[in-house]
Amino acid sequence: MKMSTTMIVSNFVLFQIGWFACVWSAAVHQPWIGVLVTTGVVVAHVLRAPLPMAELTLVFLALVLGLVFDSLLVWQGWLQYSSGIMIQNIAPYWIVALWGLFATLLNVSLRWMRGRWVIAVVFGAAGGPAAYYGGLRLGALEFGNMPAGLLALAIGWAVLTPLLLALSVRFDGYAGLLEKKTS
Repeated sequence: MKMSTTMIVSNFVLFQIGWFACVWSAAVHQPWIGVLVTTGVVVAHVLRAPLPMAELTLVFLALVLGLVFDSLLVWQGWLQYSSGIMIQNIAPYWIVALWGLFATLLNVSLRWMRGRWVIAVVFGAAGGPAAYYGGLRLGALEFGNMPAGLLALAIGWAVLTPLLLALSVRFDGYAGLLEKKTS
């Protein structure tokens, strides 16, 4: 099996569906719905991988990093959530689930970004805050201090995106699926 354009596009589309389901369901105070959708996407992604344990490890590492990072933002009062909170000052479970969902992109749709560290930094610095701002617009979160929150998100994602890409090289459940040029 080779990594096809269809696989790359479907990976991206499934991520978007999972992201929207998580954010929308959190906004309507039913975050379990989005987590259920996201879990389905992640499980299908891992089961599809030729090396599922490597992919599962990457997802787990992303969940841990996301839990720590987003909990720091909550603890600082820069981000506020109204649903999915299980422990005060800890990121809600649905935002942590989105980190696992993001990990599904690393070895497929975002694979091209490996080794392109400047692009990864810029992508993270712009894309991270944009995603959270989208969550704000849909009503899933609020900023306690928008300038500080957006700056912290930009810095955090600028660091975590290349870090996660580096981890994806080590934990590549989709290794060997690259299209080979034919002569």
